[in-house]
Amino acid sequence: MTTTADVRKRFLEDYRRIRHAEGRGSQDSEYYRALPSCNRSDLNAGMWAMRAKTYSYFVRNVLACFEKRSEAPLDVLDLGAGNCWLCHRLALRGHRLMAVDIFNDERDGLRAARHYPAAFQALEADFDDLPLPSQRFDLAIFNASFHYSVNYVRTLSEVRRCLRPSGSVVILDSPIYRLREHGMRMVEEKHAAFRKRYGFPSDSLSSIDFLDIGTLKQLQHTLHLDWQILKPWYGWNWHLRPVKAFLRGRRPPSKFWILIGTFRDL
Repeated sequence: MTTTADVRKRFLEDYRRIRHAEGRGSQDSEYYRALPSCNRSDLNAGMWAMRAKTYSYFVRNVLACFEKRSEAPLDVLDLGAGNCWLCHRLALRGHRLMAVDIFNDERDGLRAARHYPAAFQALEADFDDLPLPSQRFDLAIFNASFHYSVNYVRTLSEVRRCLRPSGSVVILDSPIYRLREHGMRMVEEKHAAFRKRYGFPSDSLSSIDFLDIGTLKQLQHTLHLDWQILKPWYGWNWHLRPVKAFLRGRRPPSKFWILIGTFRDL
């Protein structure tokens, strides 16, 4: 009989293998302290360029509004924090950060926190079952991590418990599709690509892997949640991806919008 612990162990083993094969992380502390900026020679330079644009837009158009409204340091929950680069950045701005992840790898997980000079807390935990007090945080951020959830209602319900009445949840860099079927095709393509490259599909954890407009509406209704959708500009090449996909007879590509959720019953 396969237990939850067995599933998590296999997922973490697969995840570590893939991330290391992709060249994630470094032995150099300066590498981490510069993120989301990185050298153009980095194997993941393209990905980090996107993350840097998202972060810049987030700071200017989202975080600055919360900072102005609060006029005091924010208590921020970074869910699926990875190597904790976002915690480092926000801690430098004077906020109080809690990094949460189940991945404690020293190159690409929570133990990479040792590279940063700014102080923040790190907690190895599942974001569906947070060992944290209720109404403790002003802001909960999923930074390229929300799509790893296996149940969006359960995940957001736990976030709602941890937020103060004036708090909000922010979702960054998770793939969004207008139609669910397009997201399902992406998942099939991803599993096939992993199977070809690594010999396994990387599907031990039944994460949903994407969002779609219908799901956002369902979450809004079920959780009494209001969404604000922001659309960062990633350049003309990115903007024209849907046109190129259509001309080539491929599925529409994902969007990377910023989602700000406010619970009406908090």
